[in-house]
Amino acid sequence: MTNTGRGMFWSLATLLALCAMAVPLFAQDEEQRLANSAIALQQILSEHNGLPKRILDKGYCVIIFPGVKKVALAPGGSYGSGVLICRKGAKMDGSWGAPAMYALNMRSLSMQIGSTETDFALVIASQKGVDQILIGKTKLGSNVATATGPRGADAVSYNIDKNNIDVLTYARVHAPVAGVSLKGASMDSDEGANEAIYGKDKGAKEIIQGNQALVPAAKPLVDLLDKASPMRQ
Repeated sequence: MTNTGRGMFWSLATLLALCAMAVPLFAQDEEQRLANSAIALQQILSEHNGLPKRILDKGYCVIIFPGVKKVALAPGGSYGSGVLICRKGAKMDGSWGAPAMYALNMRSLSMQIGSTETDFALVIASQKGVDQILIGKTKLGSNVATATGPRGADAVSYNIDKNNIDVLTYARVHAPVAGVSLKGASMDSDEGANEAIYGKDKGAKEIIQGNQALVPAAKPLVDLLDKASPMRQ
């Protein structure tokens, strides 16, 4: 083998080794995303004016975006990552199933430089909302009717069907200042992250509707939801 051939061989071998190392590291990142989502949801649920159980009980699915930061974005930049988790059963009224990874794209928003972080929990409150989100590339307030979720006493009398709302949003800001708004933001299935977690190229719809087995990293999040809201009412 010539020196040139040896050089090409070792370059290729090094590249393959780096790729093999990158896969488990990427999976670890997504496991951390699941852990952060469970923590964020727990905090939103436990706050005095957080996500009320009555509203969660009406939900078909929940999307959690933990630690969304308020920063300036380059054109085309992707920003924020989280998970979609839906109820099991033909009518989506049972316990909670395996999560699908989702990415939040906020390039259309006018963002300012800063360091504020906001946790979001989005309750999908209609079958139409579920169908649209599973199609992909959903724009909040456009493809699905979106509103800030009611809290406290307002949640008791809130009628989701009458208000014709598909998605109710709840936010927890990490500092006593204005946080990030999701108005106009779009989201879609994070295919690379789903493959890293499940080991196969799967879309969100296949994961949600295909009785996907639960990975250990997702168990704390699923257990939290099962305890907070065992079935849709």
